Amino acid sequence: MHGNGNMLRHELKYYIHPHEYVGLRSRMRALLPLDRHSVSDEGYHIRSLYFDDARESALYDKLNGYFQRKKYRIRIYNVSDRFIRLERKSKWNEYVLKESAALTRGQVYRLLEGDIDWLADERQRLLADFYRDLKEGAMKPSVIVDYIREAYVDEPTNTRITFDKQLAAGLHSFDLFDPNLATWEAIQGPRMIMEVKFHRFLPGTIRSLSQVSAHQRSTISKYVLCKERQKVYGR
Repeated sequence: MHGNGNMLRHELKYYIHPHEYVGLRSRMRALLPLDRHSVSDEGYHIRSLYFDDARESALYDKLNGYFQRKKYRIRIYNVSDRFIRLERKSKWNEYVLKESAALTRGQVYRLLEGDIDWLADERQRLLADFYRDLKEGAMKPSVIVDYIREAYVDEPTNTRITFDKQLAAGLHSFDLFDPNLATWEAIQGPRMIMEVKFHRFLPGTIRSLSQVSAHQRSTISKYVLCKERQKVYGR
């Protein structure tokens, strides 16, 4: 299936215990290579600034289980401004679509200062939609989501298995580029998140390798986890 000219994908999410992670990681490494963006055996660092409107639709649409929803985020890697992307993640029942557009560090800071009018002249569809939602929905920065991702990739089928570790919510700031950003752990107990992402089908070898099962699957949202943590400790 396709949306806005892009292929929709499936995302299966699971909470796993560190003991499970050790075994799964070992099996993954025997079959699949690490994502080429990895900076070490542990993977790479992801930091995303999420936006939400005055009604907190991105938060409550997820909590209420709406089949169709969307959210915007600005994402960077390894606390660097080398690659900065505005992303819109849309969901239709079991299907997920991710669209992206490049931003500069200067543009990000303009957005953080409330300067959005420069987007009015942008012709790229995602940027134009972002501008409209900023204006009409009074959308503003909501929370920073911070974690380490260890990703394995099956290039022929474009399948990805990721382990997301050390999930934390940013506190008291929306500055993505702050290397000393205060964060607070967002998952209670010894758990991490495994995601299995694929387009048309999940290869049998990867299905058996990851040992995914229906009873372990969960409707996990890193945004919701971090937003709830932020609400506890305040901005």
